[in-house]
Amino acid sequence: MRLSSGVPGFDELIEGGLLPNRLYVVSGPPGSGKTTFCSQFITQGVKEGETCLYVTMHETKTELMQDMAGYDFGFDRAMQSDAIQFLNLVTESGKRTITQFGNEGGLTNRLVAYIRQNDIQRVVIDSTMLLQHFMADVEDEITGFLSALKQTDATTLLISEMTDPSSYSDEHYLAHGVVFFHNFLENGSMTRGVQVIKMRGTAIDCDIREISFSDAGLQVHTDRKVET
Repeated sequence: MRLSSGVPGFDELIEGGLLPNRLYVVSGPPGSGKTTFCSQFITQGVKEGETCLYVTMHETKTELMQDMAGYDFGFDRAMQSDAIQFLNLVTESGKRTITQFGNEGGLTNRLVAYIRQNDIQRVVIDSTMLLQHFMADVEDEITGFLSALKQTDATTLLISEMTDPSSYSDEHYLAHGVVFFHNFLENGSMTRGVQVIKMRGTAIDCDIREISFSDAGLQVHTDRKVET
């Protein structure tokens, strides 16, 4: 069984969808479509009756909804439902929520316990900057964090602010899949594309495919290859 990403065209690049209960890294420069992609992913989860969690440290729920207000794929309705739990880990309410799940083991143990006890099926973690805020030594602790997430029954998207697709980090090696968003500025105009760099257990299209944004959200044009 595969899970729909909720992004038109994307599932065609990965044999029909994401394998469930796995960890995927969504990387790319600012403004390339990472948050929109993840918002469509979590909205699709709500449409399919799944329990979802959006974890952040740099944006309020209201701000995120405002950012997605220009689209009509149903994010606002999903966020206002009981199916999505929103957790901002730097607010007082977020801190109180997460500390209910233990005082030891730091963010890793608390977040994993939260996911398990709430039977979360889809998770978005925005972003790796969150790890830098909560971990004394990210390089030493990220392996344990990502390995623990992989042991849950949730399908997790971790947003990474990586700008160079050829420069791999620990999260890319540890994840089951890596999706990279590109921005190309040519002749004064911006071309955006998406590339599946890695996807275990899946025959993938590794070419960069053009993406566009409309009222319906982000769409992948599988018939348009971006030449670099």
